[in-house]
Amino acid sequence: MQRDTAIFDLIQEELHRQRRGLELIASENFTSLQVMQAMGSVMTNKYAEGYPGKRYYGGCEVVDKSEQLAIDRLKAIFNIEYANVQPHSGAQANMAVQAAILQPGDAILGLDLSMGGHLTHGSPVAFSGKTYVAHHYGVKKEDGRVDYEALEQKALEVKPKLIICGASAYSRDWDYARIRAVADKIGALVMADIAHPAGLIAAGLLNSPFDHCHFITSTTHKTLRGPRGGIIMMKHDFENPWGHKTPKGEIKMMSNLLDLSVFPGIQGGPLEHVIAAKAVSFHEILQDEYKVYAQQMIKNAQAMSQAFLEKGYDLVSGGTDNHLLLIDLRNKNISGKKAENTLVKADITLNKNMVPFDDKSPFITSGIRVGVPAITTRGLKENDMQQVVNWLDRVLMHADDETVISTVRGEVNEFMSGFSMYPELG
Repeated sequence: MQRDTAIFDLIQEELHRQRRGLELIASENFTSLQVMQAMGSVMTNKYAEGYPGKRYYGGCEVVDKSEQLAIDRLKAIFNIEYANVQPHSGAQANMAVQAAILQPGDAILGLDLSMGGHLTHGSPVAFSGKTYVAHHYGVKKEDGRVDYEALEQKALEVKPKLIICGASAYSRDWDYARIRAVADKIGALVMADIAHPAGLIAAGLLNSPFDHCHFITSTTHKTLRGPRGGIIMMKHDFENPWGHKTPKGEIKMMSNLLDLSVFPGIQGGPLEHVIAAKAVSFHEILQDEYKVYAQQMIKNAQAMSQAFLEKGYDLVSGGTDNHLLLIDLRNKNISGKKAENTLVKADITLNKNMVPFDDKSPFITSGIRVGVPAITTRGLKENDMQQVVNWLDRVLMHADDETVISTVRGEVNEFMSGFSMYPELG
């Protein structure tokens, strides 16, 4: 068979792009080589509808072991009783939880997308906003932090069946206990989407949602540094509150409803090669070195935060507790779109992002989101963050000067050549 040189040339081109640049997208990271090897393994050939020990196809005895290993390792990371590793993405993990516990038209309450929330938390353009009656809470204008009083007031007013906490562009920790207390007042369930801070929670560096939230979802490819995918977790299993019963008349546990919601509810066969890669990344997280990495993420983010503040940038909430920063560029007279498009010319990758109370459209935005997981994986330390911010500032302040942009690109490329990445790939 003739080799597909076109696609493999593009893969090599992408490897060069990743190697030479500064990757500052907060939701991206670089997996280990063994994670990629697992994803590219013969596990991709196996169809395995169902769950370990309960498949619809024969020949699943090996992938049963692999998937169970991923489940067991994830349970060990967070000290939990239940884990489902089959969701193809974080969005599908959120969809599965919502489908398991809600009926179309039920009320939900989540962080507004324009305030740092996620599409799957009730945005009108996503399934959550189309299927359920979505209400939202936000952040306070004066400090950019979640307005828990407004959250409680809205919850008491609309009485949602599900309160969602978590965000895609929020740089502070969460008060999960306070949200659970609000939920208990109205008999609501709580889902924490920890897709962004999951790795920092795993390392014990941020508040844990597991003792306060009924359901926890996450991706596996951000701070967890694994393959692209999703997971669903519970600290403890419990009887479903609606009295749904098995054919034998027994009350179904929430684990049953969640498993059925993933398959056959919203997905078919699981991606067993990705699940094998998840198992590898979970093994890495259980090693002592991972906590050192997680600690370095916070050190880098806070050093970067200080460097931006010293240059007069307006950081939403004034700083960060986690791995990302949300920066309002209005006082720098440049839009988020212009910033993103200009920085990529200098081989600096990040994304435009709406900021709270933004006066621009989601396609333009007034801000950018900056994250450190990927550059921390590359080996950059807190002492390097000043140089990184210097480069961003030079480009943003000379956004129409191609000479400056080209000069910065050369400096970035030379600097990053000192941080080896996948040397085994040549």
